[in-house]
Amino acid sequence: MQRLNGKNRIEGELRGAIIALGNFDGFHFGHQAVAGKALSWARDEGRPAIIATFDPHPVRFFKPDLPPFRLTSLAQRQRLFADAGASAMLVFEFDAGLAGTTAEDFVSKLLVERFGAAGVVTGADLTFGKGAAGNIDVLSEFGAAYGLRSEAVRPISDSDDVISSSRIRAALKEGHCEEANRLLTRPFAIRGKVIHGDKNGRQLGYPTANIDMGQYLRPKYGIYAVKGHLADGRMLNGAANLGIRPSFDPPKELLEPYFFDFSEDLYGQTIEVELHHFLRGEQKFDDLEALKVQMAKDCDRARALLD
Repeated sequence: MQRLNGKNRIEGELRGAIIALGNFDGFHFGHQAVAGKALSWARDEGRPAIIATFDPHPVRFFKPDLPPFRLTSLAQRQRLFADAGASAMLVFEFDAGLAGTTAEDFVSKLLVERFGAAGVVTGADLTFGKGAAGNIDVLSEFGAAYGLRSEAVRPISDSDDVISSSRIRAALKEGHCEEANRLLTRPFAIRGKVIHGDKNGRQLGYPTANIDMGQYLRPKYGIYAVKGHLADGRMLNGAANLGIRPSFDPPKELLEPYFFDFSEDLYGQTIEVELHHFLRGEQKFDDLEALKVQMAKDCDRARALLD
């Protein structure tokens, strides 16, 4: 699937597309409803379907000092959008220029002139344009003036509340993996390159694949039952420490999965680690032997849960 830059004009067969427009961080059940409407509309009219997203997230632009909060990387979103059936992913680089674009110019100069969109589908809570002056009513009004059709999808709720990225982030921060994964419709996964660490796990008999958390949301620190996707397509079960490793100095924030019955070198490879179950919080042990005993218990419990 193609990745399109929002600063470039769309030409060729992708012009005249139906565009699903939103942040889509997480691409959860509610986001899938918006994308699904765009895909259905595109199929009915024999048009390409494009799913648009913003990177960096607009909140990051306006509040650069916020702690990391991303649920998905661009690479993950591209795969998810492709799996949903989109023809392309359109990435808006959210910078000062985009932040200063008026709502009318966003519709006329970007959606219509630059991208050649025939229709746009958004969530009902969409805001866009300078000062967030644009909403679905503004999109409908300006769009009609320029021949651009639009549709809005109402928020999707379950028995508890509206399904949202904020709700998923809150669940992960509380260690409620199962709840977050239910709302996402898949396990929350951290994708990153395996880096060299301090070799503490290897000395303990549990060699880990260390991954920097980057801009991902920090779930609750602790031990997780995980599944790892390797670059060659293999999937491995394991247990992982996510946090600052209080038994070692100096503290260093990492995701450190240990994969069961696996001893191959993963350094430099990009892998994806799914968080399936939260086992316990991080704790500091009096000695390494006590830590090893607990690690064995953690791995046994992770094996049982993942099996």
